Amino acid sequence: MFFFENRQIVTPGDLLAEGDYIAGNNTYKEGFRIYASRLGLVEYEGRTVQVVALNSVYIPSPGDQVIGKIEDLNINMWTVDINSPYKAILRVSDALNKPFRQQKDDLSSFLDIGDLILAKVVAFDRTIDPILTIKEPGLGKITQGQIVRVSPAKIPRIIGRKASMINMLKRETECKITVGQNGIILISGPSPENERLAILAIEKIAQEAHTSGLTDRIAEMIRREKSARL
Repeated sequence: MFFFENRQIVTPGDLLAEGDYIAGNNTYKEGFRIYASRLGLVEYEGRTVQVVALNSVYIPSPGDQVIGKIEDLNINMWTVDINSPYKAILRVSDALNKPFRQQKDDLSSFLDIGDLILAKVVAFDRTIDPILTIKEPGLGKITQGQIVRVSPAKIPRIIGRKASMINMLKRETECKITVGQNGIILISGPSPENERLAILAIEKIAQEAHTSGLTDRIAEMIRREKSARL
């Protein structure tokens, strides 16, 4: 038995479900009852009950795609700011496809302080710094596009169920949109105006993430903005 509508706002201690259900993120179970442990949006997905926090910090998880900024470097690794309480590490072995010679090669010639990268978290357990890689296809230094930042808690809404929202954004704005699980999004489009439209849409999604019918409203807003340019 569910006690709220899907994606309704709940507060800590609210009874969300009773019965043979699984307690997901930001919930806890007592007997056959599942309660909210954080303020957020309740989601019922099959037998799993979870709460998507309205405001949260990014906690890395292996497999996450993130966008980060090079913050420091030494002889064999870079320190990366990934919009998290934890600083990430990118080792030479996880960045370069060729041998690195400490005596001759300068790390800053590959990635320097201030550079942005698209990376994947390969390891993290809160006892060590998150470890990144950029050696997989599509990862590496970011050389073009614009960055927009949102709360990491809003990322699932920006992606949408079965990627419905993000696919609509790409189609309607004609932009390539790369979403970092850490709340940083890269937008690269055929023109600055297309990029501006994508940023406008993403910011509106973040502001109205708790509302229903959002995909249709955002699509209509984009079409209206495009018509106004003609």
